[in-house]
Amino acid sequence: MPTPASPQRRIGVLLVNLGTPDSPQTPDVRRYLNEFLTDGRVIDMPAAVRYPLFQGLVVPLRAPKSAKIYQQLWTERGSPLLYHGLDLQKMVQEKLGKDYVVAFGMRYQNPSIEKALDELREAAVDRIIVLPLFPQYAAASTGSVQEKVMDIVSKWWVVPSISFISTFTDDPGFIGTFVTLGKEEMAKRKYDHVVFSYHGIPERHVLKGSHNNYCKLGSCCNSYNKNNRYCYRAQCYETSRQLAAGLGLAPEQYTTSFQSRLQSRLRDPWLQPYTDEVLKEMPAKGIKNVLAFSPAFVADCLETTIEVGLEFKEMFEEAGGEHWQLVPSLNSHPQWVEGVVSMIHRN
Repeated sequence: MPTPASPQRRIGVLLVNLGTPDSPQTPDVRRYLNEFLTDGRVIDMPAAVRYPLFQGLVVPLRAPKSAKIYQQLWTERGSPLLYHGLDLQKMVQEKLGKDYVVAFGMRYQNPSIEKALDELREAAVDRIIVLPLFPQYAAASTGSVQEKVMDIVSKWWVVPSISFISTFTDDPGFIGTFVTLGKEEMAKRKYDHVVFSYHGIPERHVLKGSHNNYCKLGSCCNSYNKNNRYCYRAQCYETSRQLAAGLGLAPEQYTTSFQSRLQSRLRDPWLQPYTDEVLKEMPAKGIKNVLAFSPAFVADCLETTIEVGLEFKEMFEEAGGEHWQLVPSLNSHPQWVEGVVSMIHRN
């Protein structure tokens, strides 16, 4: 007697990036910043302080200025972070095939994580793999996505198996694609130095997550091991070491630094050295041509295109530098698509 065919069991994949305003206009930017800067994992203050401070003071002051910057960033396709994410989703779906359903969401604003998870639930997937598109784990980025996903699915009556890819600091596909892009730029001209600039976080975030009080914000990050596997700082330094190895750089030929700090408002030290301070000192040391990477991001966005690509370039040239070049992010590069597919298959 023939055995009845079992129903097809598909795997859901949720790709998540940080977020973007719906438009570069001030009201939409304000909504985005309100959601982002009142997240307790981003600004780890008591809610009674966080909401009045940021909704009542910081966001209203910051939104018009940020809107002008987003207007510089916006293209005919809209926000780069959004369309690069959608392109990646489409290409990963094509590579994975019909046994997978790939959805894309943003931690803040649209398309929301909830909408993306609803797509997977409607597809009746057997289980879900969540890939936050942040190479280095931080409680304020990957941790926030994980918390949001768990909060949403906790309200479902039927909850499928869910797994998270929490970090891909040293993933071969991630490292290899950046090496490919870097070599393409290095073939065009000779550079005196390479800067790997990562998004900064407050030092207290690192210390709060320290395993057995291992982290000392110093030489403890000289190796990547079981004690600092989820230390953001250690992961950044490990990414730099692997990129440097792939690019054939000696330790003295590159610098690891941190950008995008909010120290002036929060009066709290962030991870150092600060990229904007480091680059101003370079021309006086004879470093006139610099190649810059933003390896905390896998898609070009405000922090890469505007901050590293334009603002840091202006600072460097004002300090006497001659050429500052940003390496493009991974976006939907075919090698990166293959890397994402490989991570999904391994998980």
